[in-house]
Amino acid sequence: MTDQQTPQEEQNQDTQPSRGRDINPSRLLAQILIFFRDRLNLDDDKATPEETSEYIRKGIEFNGPNVWILVFAIFIASVGLNMNSTAVVIGAMLISPLMGPIMGLGLGAGIFDFELIKKSAKNLGLMVVISVGTSALYFFLSPISDAQSELLARTQPTIWDVIIALFGGLAGIVAGSRKEKSNAVPGVAIATALMPPLCTAGYGLATAQWGYFFGAFYLFTINSVFISFSTFIVVRFLRFPQIEFLDEVKATKVKRLIAAFVIVTTLPSLYIAFNLVQDSVFKREAGLFVSENFVFDNAQVISKNVNKDGEIKRIEVALIGEPISPDVIANIKARMKQNSRLFGAELIVRQGAMKEDGLDMATVELMNQSMKSGIIEDLYKRNEEVLQNKQQRIDKLETELIKMKSRELPISDISQELKASYENVKAFTLMRNPIFNADSNRLDTVTFAYVEFEKRPSPDEKARIEKWLKVRSKADSLRMVFEVR
Repeated sequence: MTDQQTPQEEQNQDTQPSRGRDINPSRLLAQILIFFRDRLNLDDDKATPEETSEYIRKGIEFNGPNVWILVFAIFIASVGLNMNSTAVVIGAMLISPLMGPIMGLGLGAGIFDFELIKKSAKNLGLMVVISVGTSALYFFLSPISDAQSELLARTQPTIWDVIIALFGGLAGIVAGSRKEKSNAVPGVAIATALMPPLCTAGYGLATAQWGYFFGAFYLFTINSVFISFSTFIVVRFLRFPQIEFLDEVKATKVKRLIAAFVIVTTLPSLYIAFNLVQDSVFKREAGLFVSENFVFDNAQVISKNVNKDGEIKRIEVALIGEPISPDVIANIKARMKQNSRLFGAELIVRQGAMKEDGLDMATVELMNQSMKSGIIEDLYKRNEEVLQNKQQRIDKLETELIKMKSRELPISDISQELKASYENVKAFTLMRNPIFNADSNRLDTVTFAYVEFEKRPSPDEKARIEKWLKVRSKADSLRMVFEVR
């Protein structure tokens, strides 16, 4: 053996797989990055920038059929909101051509095509005017003027609407930039809800409820801005060629203007969302506090009202039964002050103890409110359960009655017929009875007949009577008992 290895031995040693060799972290990370790059690659099935631009430009056009389609879609959406029909509203959103000009704005900003931006903004503004005007006309003429839940849902936009519009717009432009178009764009129209806010704005205009008008119009603005912004992002990411080449200074100004417009649009929704979260937290904490602290042996909470209007927080609790002492109520208020989420709230306790002249009027009013909400609802549910149980029992009894009637036989008629044919018959009865078979563990029904004769009948006479009774009673199984008296 020698201490030196030949070149062939060194080559063979290098080609053999090593055992116990540590995995190279950098190589593993590179493989992971390659894996995700392949999966997230937007170049698969990507249409050319010209094809995508042409696809979006076709949706910008607003004349002829598109005008009538928009008007019809607005009427459908307005009826859906008026009748509180989600399915009708969704159908109207699928028909609406509003998505085209909004994506056109994003495309124009992304490729610096200012003529496209002007055209898209002009058509979108015209669409908005027609949509709000048509909806206002419908709600002005509609005999149903109450705001339903579908309509109210479009009057208070929040940051979650911003998120929906942003990611919905991203999905729409990514789908629109493919060679094979998918159903993502109609899905974006449904998720971002462009049509219903305009109809709600028309409702606010027709009924002079300006809170509804501005809230709904702000929701439409959020959806439009962030769909356009997401289109701008994807167009820049895919590096669509610019129509007008701007120097770095002008391009930076345009980008800053877009960013400022997006931020200004977002800020009010953040404020509204923050207030909604604060209201939800306060109401949940107030309900939990009441349920934990208002537990008494001889008094019961019949209602609680939690209100938050800006900085004014109020918790009203109505009790019925023996009055709670002021010291106990003071202790409860002290515990409430220690709760940071209920800080600054006013606790009002109304007690329904009987006075000489009856209940306190404030308590009576609060009890009436409770009866209209919680108590009546609870009684309704209980009565509904009782009625369901009674109906089940009635159905069961009716079934049993039908079974019993099916077992009844016209004994009087059969008895007379039998006596007319056989003068030897003195008494007779016929009955269907259940019989339990101990061997087969089954329950069957058997017809029993009892015939009493004045004198002993012949075997032929017995056989004829048994055969006749089986046919007359329509019995599958007949058991005869003969007796002579």
